[in-house]
Amino acid sequence: MANYFKDIPELKFHLNNPLMKRICELKERDYRDKDQYDYAPIDFEDAMDNYEKVLEIAGEISAEIVAPNAEGVDAEGPHCANGRVEYASGTKVNLAATVSAGLNGMTMPRRFGGLNMPIMPYTMCAEMAAIADAGFSNIWSLQDCCETLYEFGNEDQHSRFIPRICAGETMSMDLTEPDAGSDLQSVMLKATWSEADNCWLLNGVKRFITNGDAHLHLVLARSEEGTHDGRGLSMFIYDKNQGGVNVRRIENKMGIHGSPTCELVYKNAKAELCGDRKLGLIKYVMSLMNSARLGIAAQSVGLSQAAYTEGLNYAKDRKQFGKEIINFPAVYDMLSIMKAKLDAGRALLYQTARYVDIYKALDDIARERKLTPEERQEQKRYAKLADAFTPLAKGMNSEYANQNAYDSIQIHGGSGFMLEYPCQRIYRDARITSIYEGTTQLQVVAAIRYVTTGAYLNIMKEFETIPLTPEMEPLKNRVMEMTCKYAACVNQVVEAKNQEHLDFVARRLVEMAADIIMCHLLMQDASRAPEMFAKSALVYVNYAESEVEKHFNFVRKFDAEQLDNYRQ
Repeated sequence: MANYFKDIPELKFHLNNPLMKRICELKERDYRDKDQYDYAPIDFEDAMDNYEKVLEIAGEISAEIVAPNAEGVDAEGPHCANGRVEYASGTKVNLAATVSAGLNGMTMPRRFGGLNMPIMPYTMCAEMAAIADAGFSNIWSLQDCCETLYEFGNEDQHSRFIPRICAGETMSMDLTEPDAGSDLQSVMLKATWSEADNCWLLNGVKRFITNGDAHLHLVLARSEEGTHDGRGLSMFIYDKNQGGVNVRRIENKMGIHGSPTCELVYKNAKAELCGDRKLGLIKYVMSLMNSARLGIAAQSVGLSQAAYTEGLNYAKDRKQFGKEIINFPAVYDMLSIMKAKLDAGRALLYQTARYVDIYKALDDIARERKLTPEERQEQKRYAKLADAFTPLAKGMNSEYANQNAYDSIQIHGGSGFMLEYPCQRIYRDARITSIYEGTTQLQVVAAIRYVTTGAYLNIMKEFETIPLTPEMEPLKNRVMEMTCKYAACVNQVVEAKNQEHLDFVARRLVEMAADIIMCHLLMQDASRAPEMFAKSALVYVNYAESEVEKHFNFVRKFDAEQLDNYRQ
C-alpha cells in the first residue's frame, strides 16, 4: 500500500530535527494537556510518535485516495450553479477522507477539537497533499487561515468558529479584487456598520478567491470612509450561514482545476470585525500572507517531488537505442539536478517551518503569561529568521517546482505532451505557484532588506561555524568562496546608493543568498545522513556555484548608467 510519508524517507529525516525538542516543549506547554486529554502526549518521545502516526495517516490518504482521484478531478473540475460551488466528485471523496481521519484544525489547541500539532508536521501533510493533487491541497491547506483567526480573534470568536474548522468546515481568505491584485492597498470592498443589524455589512466584489464558497471567510475590506490606502482597511469574518455572498463564476484556469477560484459578489453580507479596525492590511493580512506563503512553499515542494518521481519512473522504464534512457548522461544530469533542487528546497522549507513554530509558540505563551527575558530574546530571534526565510522558501521553491515540472515533461519527450501522463497536469498546476500569494518578484521585495542590512550574510557566517563531516568540508570551502562573491556584490550595490539600481539587481542578489543558504542546509543534512543527501549536496553546490558566478559577473559589471538600455 502506497504511503507518501513512509515512501519518502526525507520527510521522516526532517521531522526528527534536533529543534523539534524545543518546539514540542513550547507547543505542548511542557505536556500539560496530558492531565485533561487522554490522547495528549506525556513527553517528547510520545509527542513525536503521535506526529508520526498522523503523518502516516495523511501519507496513506494522499497516496491511496487523493492521488488516484487527481486525474478525474482535473478533468471534471468544480461546478457553479445558483451562486454556489459544487466540488468535483473526487474532491468530495478526498474531503470526506480527511475529515473522517481528523486531519482538520491540525495546529489548533485541543480545547477546540484540534490536534495541537506544530506547524512543522502540518506543513509535511500539506506537502504530501500537493504530491497527490495540488488542486486539492489548496482546499485542504486553507485551514491554516485558522491560525490568523486564533491569533487575532477574540475568545468568543474562537469558541464559535475554530471548532467548526476542526470538525471539517472549510475556509478562504478574500483579499484580491479586480483592481487590487498585488496592490492590496487599493482594496475597495466596502464595510459599513449597521445599527439596525448590529453588525458590519460588506458590499463589493472579490476576484481570484481560492475556495471562494468556503464556510468561513477572512475578508479584507475598507472600513474607514474616505480612505484610499492600507490604513483604512480592516479584517472581517464572514460566515456563509449568514448569506449575502454569491459566486458569480468559477475561473477557467490553466491548472489546479480541482480548486475553485471564484469571483464573489457581496451584497449586504453580515460580518464581524476580527481584531482592531485599521489593522487589516498592516498587521493581519501580513500574518495571513506569511502563513499562506509557507503553504505555497510546501505545495511547491510537493509538486517538485511529484515531477521528479514521474520523470525518474519514466526514465527507468523507457528504452531507446537498446537501453533505458536513465543511463544517458543528458537524462541523468537532468534528474540529478531535479533531485538536488528538491532536496535543497525541502531543507529550506522545513528550516523555515521550524523557525515559525518557535516564534509562534512563544507568541501564544505570551498571551497567557509574561515571557522571561530569555524567551523574549528567543521569540525575537526566531521571528526575524522566519520573516527572512519565508520569502526565500516561497520564491525559490515555486521557481523550482516550475523548473522540475518542465524537466519532467522533457524527460518524457513526446509522451510528456500527451494528456495521458500526469507530468502535464503537474506542469500546469506548478505554474501558479510563482504567481499567487505574492509573485516571485514580490518575494524579492520582501527579502531584499535582509540583503542590504547584512542579515543573510550573518546567517551564512553563522552556518559556516556549524561542524560538518570531513566529506563535506571541501564543499563548504567552495560555498565560502560563493559567500565572498555575494558580499562583494552587495557592497558594490549598497555603496552606489541608487534605489533603481538596487531594485534592478535585487532578484539576482536574493537568488545568490538563497542558493548559498540552501547549500549550507543541504551540507548539514548530508553530514547527518550522507546516504540520503551526499549526492544532492555535491550536485547542488555545483549548480549553485554556476548560478552565483553568473549573478556575480552580471552585478559586478553592471552600473546604473546601463538602466536605460533595459527600458522598453
